[in-house]
Amino acid sequence: MGLLRIMMPPKLQLLAVVAFAVAMLFLENQIQKLEESRSKLERAIARHEVREIEQRHTMDGPRQDAALDEEEDMVIIYNRVPKTASTSFTNIAYDLCAKNKYHVLHINTTKNNPVMSLQDQMRFVKNITSWKEMKPGFYHGHVSYLDFAKFGVKKKPIYINVVRDPIERLVSYYYFLRFGDDYRPGLRRRKQGDKKTFDECVAEGGSDCAPEKLWLQIPFFCGHSSECWNVGSRWAMDQAKYNLINEYFLVGVTEELEDFIMLLEAALPRFFRGATELYRTVGKKSHLRKTTEKKLPTKQTIAKLQQSDIWKMENEFYEFALEQFQFIRAHAVREKDGDLYILAQNFFYEKIYPKSN
Repeated sequence: MGLLRIMMPPKLQLLAVVAFAVAMLFLENQIQKLEESRSKLERAIARHEVREIEQRHTMDGPRQDAALDEEEDMVIIYNRVPKTASTSFTNIAYDLCAKNKYHVLHINTTKNNPVMSLQDQMRFVKNITSWKEMKPGFYHGHVSYLDFAKFGVKKKPIYINVVRDPIERLVSYYYFLRFGDDYRPGLRRRKQGDKKTFDECVAEGGSDCAPEKLWLQIPFFCGHSSECWNVGSRWAMDQAKYNLINEYFLVGVTEELEDFIMLLEAALPRFFRGATELYRTVGKKSHLRKTTEKKLPTKQTIAKLQQSDIWKMENEFYEFALEQFQFIRAHAVREKDGDLYILAQNFFYEKIYPKSN
C-alpha cells in the first residue's frame, strides 16, 4: 500500500484523500440521522407507554366512561346558617354561574328543617356524588353538616360557610321573623304583627329571644348527631370546632364578607372568578339583605344575654372561627394603602432528582 501511494501522482493522492474525507462525512451524516431516528422512535415508544398507563388508570378507576377532570367534577356545599349574610353571598354565586359555567342548586328542606332523615341523607349523598349533569355544582341551603365519608364516598364535596356574632345574628333573625327584609318585602312572615322590640322580649323573658335561640351555629357545624342539637352540649361545640378545622375548606365571618369572597376567588377560581370585583361594584349595594325595622339592643340587653352559658359557648365557637379565618387571611394577602391584595405563589420546587438526561 505504501509502495502504491508512492507510485501515485500527487494529484491522484490528493483526490483519494478528498474522496476518503467525503465518504467519512457521508457516513457520519448517515450515522447521525440514524441516531436521530432512533431517538424519535424511543420518544414515540415512551409516549405510547405513557398513554397506555393513563388508559389503564382510567379504565381501572371508578369512573370508566367520559371521566370528568378534577375541576369539572367539583362540588361545593354551602350549608348556610340563617341570618349570616347567606343570601347576599349566594347571589354572587348565582350571578357568576353562567359566566363561569357551573350549576347552582338550592337545597329546600320542609319547614327549613336542618336535620335530614336517614333515608334523605342517603338520597342527598347519592345525588351530590352521581349527578354528573349538575357538575361542577354549587349547593346551598339551611342544612347542618353531613359527613359524606360515613356513606362510603371517596371524594367528598368541598364545604364552606359563614358565621356571625351570635347576638347580632339572633337580633337580626328576631326582627326578620316580624318585619321581613328588603329582599322580598311583600312576603308575610311568621311573627308578622308582633311589634315587641328585642329589648322588650329579653326583659320579659320571651321565648323568641331566649338564650336557647342562640344555639344554632354550633349544631350547624356539628352535624346530624343527636348530641349536636342538645343545647349547651360541650361535646357538640368540640365537634363543631373539629369539623370547622378538618372538614371545611374555608369559613368566613359576616363582618368581613368581602375578604371571604376574595380568598375564595384566589383559591377556587373555577367557581369564583370575578367574585371580588362583582361584590365591590354591585354586591354591596344590590346583594346586601337588610332586615326591616331592626333596632339595636341596649347594653343592658346584651349584658343579660352574655350571662348565659349558651351565649358563652356560641361566642367561643364564633371567636374560634374568627381566629382561624384571620389566620388564613394573614397568610394569603398583603395590605397596601389600606387595600388587601392576594399574594402571588411563594413556593417553588428545586433539587429535583433523578436528573433527566
